[in-house]
Amino acid sequence: MIRVSGLRVAFDAVGAAVDDVSFAVPRGGAWALVGESGCGKTTLLRAVAGLQPFSGGVSLAGAPLAALGRRERARRVQMVFQDPWGSLHPRRTVGQALGEPLGIHGIGNREARIAEALERAGLEPGFRFRYPHGMSGGQRQRVAIARALMLAPDILLLDEPTAALDVSTQAGILELLTQLRRETGTTMLFVTHNLAVAAGFCDTVVIMRAGRLVETAAAERLRDGAGLSAYTRALVAASRGDAPVGAADGGEAWRGR
Repeated sequence: MIRVSGLRVAFDAVGAAVDDVSFAVPRGGAWALVGESGCGKTTLLRAVAGLQPFSGGVSLAGAPLAALGRRERARRVQMVFQDPWGSLHPRRTVGQALGEPLGIHGIGNREARIAEALERAGLEPGFRFRYPHGMSGGQRQRVAIARALMLAPDILLLDEPTAALDVSTQAGILELLTQLRRETGTTMLFVTHNLAVAAGFCDTVVIMRAGRLVETAAAERLRDGAGLSAYTRALVAASRGDAPVGAADGGEAWRGR
């Protein structure tokens, strides 16, 4: 469903933020992009979403990203950003936020679709009249996920969707995503610093370092450590509080969040 081939993103000030990365996510899969802060995870995700210029190849369901128009791309792939406060308009109600994609794409039956989206996101019908400032962080993130699903995309890109939430709220968001994946078969690419989240929610983990792909591993291998590279083992150890990444390979210590 997602194929990335020799992807490279470069910035004038820092050079290559993503350098020669390739992987393929199967239909219905849930893959995680994991690595230290600044390793290029979000930049890669934005490139797949068509929000960041790049060289190399990205295809969605077999179609080159460059060949898709903006509307078709929006129908196929949606992105949930890390900060729902920044991605929701402060002067628009939840109902207006959810209805906007339907209006842009000329999709009817708006009221029923909004009510269904709220129910699927675990929110009461009355939430449609609320503004972002009247909700908790977890509720805003549920609204952001519901909005991303309004067009029934094949692919959902998630940039640290649980990073700013408390543990119980994180669990609720992950449970919602798991249920959505089970019911709709949506393919998900998930950026996270939390290896426990990656191992528990995703099938496969893509480990990145300094813009490059270190390895691709089945999620269960993060739990048992079998056959992992020294760098990945150091990430796992750091996430458990056992040791910094530098203890394994001389690099900077990884600060898991």
